[in-house]
Amino acid sequence: MTSETAGGGMRRKLLVALPLILFLALAALFLYRLGAGDPSRLPSALIGREAPQASLPPVAGLVQDGKPTPGINAADFKGNVTLVNVWASWCVPCHDEVPQLEELSKDKRIRLVGINYKDQPDNARRFIGRYGNPFAAVGADPNGRAAIEWGVYGVPETFVIGRDGRIAYKLVGPITEQNLKAVLMPAIEKALAAK
Repeated sequence: MTSETAGGGMRRKLLVALPLILFLALAALFLYRLGAGDPSRLPSALIGREAPQASLPPVAGLVQDGKPTPGINAADFKGNVTLVNVWASWCVPCHDEVPQLEELSKDKRIRLVGINYKDQPDNARRFIGRYGNPFAAVGADPNGRAAIEWGVYGVPETFVIGRDGRIAYKLVGPITEQNLKAVLMPAIEKALAAK
């Protein structure tokens, strides 16, 4: 066997192994990034900016205490600390966060409003009928346009709006007992303390 034949065999083996090596390197990178942090801490370009000024109509037929539940009026963000929760009846994690939303609705220092994302009014009413309505107002966003203005990645997401009408914090994913205590309540307290 000549050295030329041996060199050609090595190159062929390297070419065959190269896709496997690239795949393993890429898989290792994905695994590293997957475990590299809390997905609820995704950065938002809107932090510190004024909340979107889009007003949203109410969910058709949604009532609370015998009165129609109002939609969202952007002017209501000024002067109040407001939590804006983006939810949908078809969203499984949205069902899971209802107990935390109920707890938050009891805190009279804050105003809790919901954006019903890409949902049918009948389904939204059934969801509220099943779990109760923690929201002071619920705006309908049937085509997702308002969610785009809010920079929503997916549902559920929750925003803390300061008294100045600016977005103070964004939580991506469902509100859980853990992140309610660890991050959301501190963000709410900080917004309440700001003048």
